[in-house]
Amino acid sequence: MKKEEQMAVSILENIGGNENIRKIMHCQTRLRLSIKNDQLADIAKLKKIDGVMGVVNDETLQIVVGPGIVNKVAAELSKLTDLGIGEEAGPNHEDLTLEEKAALKKESIKSKNKTPIKNLLRKIGNIFIPLIPGLVASGLISGIANFAINAGANPKATWLSILLVIGSSIFTFLAILVGWNTAKEFNGTPVLGAIMGMILFNPLLANIQIYGSPLTPGRGGLFGVIFAAWLITVIEKQVRKVIPTSIDIILTPLISVLIVGLLSLYAVQPLFGVFTDGITNGIQAILNVGGVVAGALLSGFFLPLVMVGLHQGLTPIHLDLIHRYGFTSLLPVLAMAGAGQVGAAIAIYVKTKNQKLRDNIKGGLPVGFLGIGEPLLYGVTLPLGRPFVTACIGAAFGGAFQAVMRTGAVGIGVSGLSLIPLIAQNKYIYYIIGLLLAYAGGFIFTYFFGYNEKMAENIE
Repeated sequence: MKKEEQMAVSILENIGGNENIRKIMHCQTRLRLSIKNDQLADIAKLKKIDGVMGVVNDETLQIVVGPGIVNKVAAELSKLTDLGIGEEAGPNHEDLTLEEKAALKKESIKSKNKTPIKNLLRKIGNIFIPLIPGLVASGLISGIANFAINAGANPKATWLSILLVIGSSIFTFLAILVGWNTAKEFNGTPVLGAIMGMILFNPLLANIQIYGSPLTPGRGGLFGVIFAAWLITVIEKQVRKVIPTSIDIILTPLISVLIVGLLSLYAVQPLFGVFTDGITNGIQAILNVGGVVAGALLSGFFLPLVMVGLHQGLTPIHLDLIHRYGFTSLLPVLAMAGAGQVGAAIAIYVKTKNQKLRDNIKGGLPVGFLGIGEPLLYGVTLPLGRPFVTACIGAAFGGAFQAVMRTGAVGIGVSGLSLIPLIAQNKYIYYIIGLLLAYAGGFIFTYFFGYNEKMAENIE
């Protein structure tokens, strides 16, 4: 047994075993463990483990093992516990509230739909989910600033310039954050992933010629950054296997950055440039040529994607569309899925006498109008069955209208009424009309064809 494997086994034995560990983390020298019951950790025995230099019992249990080996011990602990680095263990089912059990049901639905492609999309979602609050805040600030300019404000006014700087900063440096989160998601060193984002979006690339043409900063988009950041985690792990522990902290990142940095410029950027051009141009063509049909199909089939949690995987596509065209025409179309569900929920509320169902709808409608659809999805339409379908049909009407009007959004992270300030080219009225069509479609189809009181018998 390797030293790091033996250390991981010994550490686990002296902190109360698998059941007592909540989260595995590490920095350059310390293994940081979040445990459920501090009383089960034997600090004295932990200190005596061969290779452990010290133990600090603070907010987390910090076990000092030194640079180079800490990554390996963390990886071995991850194998032993089946808990990803940074992933939090779930609570005991008996201790959960009704709402928490519903959330677990949602996760179980997702887990039944695991395939390599779906797992990849979930990984992409995990990269972008932590960024959503910043994207929402920045997008809304930019939307307000652009709305002011369109309303006649002086674009050179200091206050407006400040708003534009605040609103655009995350989009300017987004590749760095994406690179960081990608490396973190694949259990690599986050800063190395961030460096890949810096390289691929560096303005100095324009001064470099490869294959007879100057490089274009940002070509390949965020998909290129994700691939390069993933690749550096793979290379880093392979390099670490052959580098002595004593010089790992120096040579492993150096070799990894040089190898993947060169590969990024000579292979990743050209290949993903073609890939992202195909996606962004293809989506624009589908919406422009397909019109009504394309919009209806995209919005009508979006709720099933939300149901299994794969909608976050579309985030880099929205962002690459914004980077290329200045707005994403896909988001307003997909946002109609939530609006159709709102209409369906209102129809059920009008028809049903089931108090529990009415309470679920009252709780979910306010956030549903603001574009957060999970409470209505998992608490109302999906358990009932047929209303889920009629909500999708209603959404298709709104999506078809948005596609015909070519409505776009300059930011992401929100939908429903919250998306209004982010609508591009002053097409606010078109977006609102589309919302109303989706509300009405969801209501009408659910009221007349989607719901009867028998369906509510199992709602408790």
